[in-house]
Amino acid sequence: MTTTPRGGLAGPVNGGDRTSPSDAAGSTLPADPHLARELLDGLAEAVVTTDHDGRVTLVNALAGAFFPELRPGADLAAGAVPGLADAVREGADSFDAEHHGRHLHGLRRELSGGRSAWYVRDVTEERARAAALLAERSRTDFLAQAGSRLGLSLDRDQALRAAVTLPVPYLADAALVVHRPPPPAGPVPHWIRYAAGDPGPATGVGDPALLDAVPGLVEALDGAAPEPVPWWAAELTAVLPAGFGRPGAVLVSPMGGAGGAAGALILVRRPDRPGFDQRELALAREFAARAGAALAAAQLFGEQTHLARVLQHSLLPPDLPPVAGMTLAGGYRAAGDGLRIGGDFYDLFPTGAGALFALGDVCGKGVGAAVLTGRVRQSLRTLRLVEPRPRELLSLLNRALLDAPGAARRAQFTTLLLGALTREPDGGLRVRLAGGGHPDPLVVRAGGGIEPVRVGGMPVGALAAARFGAAEVRLAPGDLLVAYTDGVTEARGGPGGLEMFGEPRLRAALAPAAGQPPAVLVDRLLRLVDGWLGEQVHDDIAMLVVTPTRV
Repeated sequence: MTTTPRGGLAGPVNGGDRTSPSDAAGSTLPADPHLARELLDGLAEAVVTTDHDGRVTLVNALAGAFFPELRPGADLAAGAVPGLADAVREGADSFDAEHHGRHLHGLRRELSGGRSAWYVRDVTEERARAAALLAERSRTDFLAQAGSRLGLSLDRDQALRAAVTLPVPYLADAALVVHRPPPPAGPVPHWIRYAAGDPGPATGVGDPALLDAVPGLVEALDGAAPEPVPWWAAELTAVLPAGFGRPGAVLVSPMGGAGGAAGALILVRRPDRPGFDQRELALAREFAARAGAALAAAQLFGEQTHLARVLQHSLLPPDLPPVAGMTLAGGYRAAGDGLRIGGDFYDLFPTGAGALFALGDVCGKGVGAAVLTGRVRQSLRTLRLVEPRPRELLSLLNRALLDAPGAARRAQFTTLLLGALTREPDGGLRVRLAGGGHPDPLVVRAGGGIEPVRVGGMPVGALAAARFGAAEVRLAPGDLLVAYTDGVTEARGGPGGLEMFGEPRLRAALAPAAGQPPAVLVDRLLRLVDGWLGEQVHDDIAMLVVTPTRV
């Protein structure tokens, strides 16, 4: 007997055998067929049963909704439902198929008498959620990789290369960054491009026609473009690789920076690739913002590096000019500052009768000390034109430092040794020294003896009533005057890492130095101190060596 029960159940339950209603749902069915039909129709899974020949014997309500073409007696292997038909023909126990816009997953269970039951679920939402999760993970991984690469790009060119290579091929088949280079390159935009298959990024100068050809590009470069908008069939042939062809979807996004737009990111897809969906629009906008921030940071870092180099060049000890009748050499080590500038310094000012040298150690370290060093050196250059005598020059410098803006709020003093070098007829040098709290220099005689020159004095710029020391020494040909800062004698290192280099060790190093050229001696002393320090942090170090030479 054939019935059409309520809820869409069609076909004889258990093949028409009403005396033994079992197996269709995997357990014994109630004797009342109407109740059995209600139970099957209430299941959350679609149920399709077949006989031993593969013909449909039962279709519950949900199966009827999934497979409206199925009727009792239909041959599943005949292909009425493609995914299910393939599974039946191949004897498979499961199938996955798209059917009427749904993604269906079915499992087969063997029943008695060669019959089978197929339990089918709609997994469309599950698949969509899984796909969305994978897509979100992919986007997260992309942004994480992009953030890592962009965060390490402190060089402007490196940041530009990262900005065009990272989106390809994940977001686009080609990427361009149109940017305005820093001065003095001028206002004409430049571009950098990378496409899938290219050996590396290519660069060029932007043509005004390019700005007009891409809608929103001018606005993006001005930082005024709102949301990125996809645009089809852009005329970008001039800046795309040869053979790329006519582009499909094009997306323009501003690359925002701290002081305005750092550039504009153009993402280009081929015509056979779908356009940008809303999630891709948001991802492109996020990436463009990060790339713009990285590019702006790299540009700022470049400007600061350039400024630091200019300052470094002006604040580092100078190359000593040649002076007739004498040979001088200087040595310098900064206290571990990456800029190689610090508070120890030396300088040499040629005069008519010889030269005036200065060796000092300002308070503090690093950039702040280097700035004070520059002020002291500049003041000496100016004041020496008014007062050539060393001790009187220290007094003028002391007053200048105390009168400088901010002197009352912060310490800005220096130890200083000045030496006026005057040539003598016999080839020697007369050295008039003035000291302001600086270590006393040492004289290495040609015969091998070592003599300290007691100068003394108080630091310059510390007190208005400061007293400064003075001394005079004569250097015969072959003699060496060695002046140094306390960074030499107070360098801590050695076997234990805490012992100071000390003046006795310095004297021992100078003992065999008689007759050596000043440059050789300076290099040797610096290497000895470096070896003593090892990897220890140290103070600034400066030294100056002078010896008479015959004209």
